[in-house]
Amino acid sequence: MKKMILLFACFAALSLHARTVDISAAYNGSKQFDQAQLSANMALSLNTLAGLEVQMANERLFKDPVYSVAVPFALELDILRFSLRPFYYFKNKSHLDGIQNSSAFGLNAQVRVKLNEDEVNENYAYAFMGASFARQQGTSFYNDATLENRYYSQAAFMLGLSQTLYNAFGLDIEGSVFQYPDGVSDLAGFRGVMNQQDLARTQTLDIVHALAKYTIGTRLSRMWAENGSSAYISYRFGEYHTAQAEHSVLGGLSFRVTSRILAEVAYNHVFTVHNQNKRDIGSVRLSTFF
Repeated sequence: MKKMILLFACFAALSLHARTVDISAAYNGSKQFDQAQLSANMALSLNTLAGLEVQMANERLFKDPVYSVAVPFALELDILRFSLRPFYYFKNKSHLDGIQNSSAFGLNAQVRVKLNEDEVNENYAYAFMGASFARQQGTSFYNDATLENRYYSQAAFMLGLSQTLYNAFGLDIEGSVFQYPDGVSDLAGFRGVMNQQDLARTQTLDIVHALAKYTIGTRLSRMWAENGSSAYISYRFGEYHTAQAEHSVLGGLSFRVTSRILAEVAYNHVFTVHNQNKRDIGSVRLSTFF
């Protein structure tokens, strides 16, 4: 609780010095976890944005809540957008014999480039690429039933395309590959607190701890710019070193509640091959600006 109070105090201090602030609060929930998120993005100047994101997750795998914080920064130019997102997971105590405490830190960097702009017909095309690196303190479990308390390094590389047509339809295609400098040979699993989605977008509301090989996905959107609403559906497939291959189907709807408040509701169905290990996750988000 002390961590959350400190993070909320940071939000208040930052908002007092910002020119424009966008704030959003979200809740994701399933039988496996409950997750609360709060974020604020501030326009520091005409081309620069900075923000603060805090998150608390109650997972069935951990006795205590998992807290994390991120400080994103973005530079926007005419055809280029560059963003950095350092993140940190506070230490989570382990109550299991032989298992050490867990924490994590990392950095995600992305570049988005405008490929085509037709302002008359409101058609736009973008390409984005990214790279990220993280280091976790946790415990490795091996196929021979041994375990090792250690620091573990990970990296991910992302590539995607985005097309908007008539400011009404959108298509996104993206993929990510994951690398492990410390190796994954004979590794049955790794117990750590980091959500793999901090390394790369995986188009799911789930909290992902399994070590991925790659993910590929697509998203279709229908937008109604005149009233600020949209609907979307996405699909993602991923293969993992420490789990079965997995499908994810995600659908959502966003709409304006008032002139300054935007709401979004989403539903995510996740399942492994042969339609096993099914998980259903719901989400609601409220956003405002001032």
